[in-house]
Amino acid sequence: MRWRPLLFRLAVHGFGSAVLAALLLPILAVVPASLNYGSFISLPPETWSTRWYGRFFADREWLTSLVTSFQVAAIATVVSVVFGTAAALGLIRVGRRLRAALTGLILAPLIVPVIVTAVALYYTSRSWGLTGTVTGLAMAHVLMCLPFVVLNVGVSLGGLDPNWIRAAEGLGASPARVFMTVTLPTILPGLFGGAVFSLMTSFDEVVMSIFLAGIQAKTLPVKMWEVVRLEFTPILSVASTLLIGLTVVMFVLFRLAAARTAAGTETRP
Repeated sequence: MRWRPLLFRLAVHGFGSAVLAALLLPILAVVPASLNYGSFISLPPETWSTRWYGRFFADREWLTSLVTSFQVAAIATVVSVVFGTAAALGLIRVGRRLRAALTGLILAPLIVPVIVTAVALYYTSRSWGLTGTVTGLAMAHVLMCLPFVVLNVGVSLGGLDPNWIRAAEGLGASPARVFMTVTLPTILPGLFGGAVFSLMTSFDEVVMSIFLAGIQAKTLPVKMWEVVRLEFTPILSVASTLLIGLTVVMFVLFRLAAARTAAGTETRP
């Protein structure tokens, strides 16, 4: 009878793997689709070729859009991590009712329909001359990225013992030194997690970017949206494959860094 729990676990894992495969395979189909030689997508490709990868990297507009996506994501992530960490630290110092109200305000961009936020941002950005600029796109993406940082850092702060802070303050440490030596090492995993979600959210965001993008500042998803309205060639699959690859690489790198940081924190005396 001991084999029944083992069979049950295998069945559960098998069912979960089948569900994940059903969800991921349609997404991963863009990888072989990008290796078509012809101008039309066929699966599997009749003739395998990297022709469209050459077309992608030879096209200045595609490369400019890719670089713009990097710039916007980097700015949005840095700003979100700084202000999100400050917000999370502030939330633990206020009362329960005020904390609930402020948390709801911070999470509002994830609840309100994106199209509503995009229209409001377009009206505001146009008044300030930020439409069609990298700065305008980055500030808009911060609204979507900030909640992920606040949530992740907030979870990490739950593991911070207030007695550690009191002990450091009692030994004469300044607030800055307390943060650098006690608080920061504890919340580093949350910082890494928030940064990962911020990068992914910024790279993937398209609705607000469509409203705020311009000739001088256009992210890769916006470029893909413009092209798909006119044609559907394997170059779109190339762009999709690059987005998937970049997302996976960033996620793995940040997870490795977070795991190393967490291990170092646990072994620290």
